[in-house]
Amino acid sequence: MSRRKRLIAAMTGVVVMCSAAARAEPSITLLTGNTSGIYFPLGVSIAMIYADIPGAKVQVQTTDGSVENLSRLQQGTGQVAFALGDALKDAWAGNATAGFDGKQDRLRVIGALYPNYIQIVATKESGIRTLSDLKGRSLSVGERRSGTELNARAILGAAGLRYENLGEIRYVSFAESTQLMIEKKLDATLQSAGLGVTSIKELSEATDIVVVPVPPALVRKIGVPFKPDRIPARTYVSQDKSVPTASVMNYLVTSNAVPDELVYQMTKRLFGGLDELAIAHRAGHEIRLASAVSKSPVPLHPGALRYYRERGLIR
Repeated sequence: MSRRKRLIAAMTGVVVMCSAAARAEPSITLLTGNTSGIYFPLGVSIAMIYADIPGAKVQVQTTDGSVENLSRLQQGTGQVAFALGDALKDAWAGNATAGFDGKQDRLRVIGALYPNYIQIVATKESGIRTLSDLKGRSLSVGERRSGTELNARAILGAAGLRYENLGEIRYVSFAESTQLMIEKKLDATLQSAGLGVTSIKELSEATDIVVVPVPPALVRKIGVPFKPDRIPARTYVSQDKSVPTASVMNYLVTSNAVPDELVYQMTKRLFGGLDELAIAHRAGHEIRLASAVSKSPVPLHPGALRYYRERGLIR
């Protein structure tokens, strides 16, 4: 059996385990996102890696994304989770507007993973070519208070747009957005995800699309943790040129309630399993040990810090 087929078979096993999670109390609950995004396939791959930790029982759970994930880490109903850098910053600050009930002070970072790219895609027939063209049109922005929705508020706000300036805002998953656009019931979607996200890939295969640019000057106006970036040409069908946009780093996060030794093992095995993550999704190719300790608004967990010191990344 090929390596890829073995991974797919193992992923299926993890998903089955997740549905039966109530049968046993797991020591590691890994919080991801919806199944049409990137957090889920990467989360399943990471769960497979963590399943080799002696005595560990691992389950993967789908969620509405970063805000829910960070809130649940604070509450102790998860041990490790994916989160976007801006949501992590808001959680640490206790930003109520972003959906956090006070400072999420139990959060600790395992490491920086890969950048999310703000991907604003419209159907070609909608006539939308720029951010200003979104006025009066329908746009999906992910689940309410998800990392994607927080990104949408930041991008639109910098462009001088508010939700009330648009014709309709849809709080739906990536997969639902794709289906609505194929059915001509939605003009555009904003998705914060790694390059080659399945939902947009499938949309580009089903209908002609336009990737709407986010100008570098606008991204600099928003500031940290956003930075100017580009979606390379041919990332999606009919996308012949690279398109400027914003990117923001994703992090793997835990809490101070998780034992140092367990986090050490999770960190060590995560970066020892990068080949498997690269198979799980294209975004896995962008996860590198060298950038794992990139500046974060939240402190590193002592268990992760121990590993990075062993590898010489931190003195």
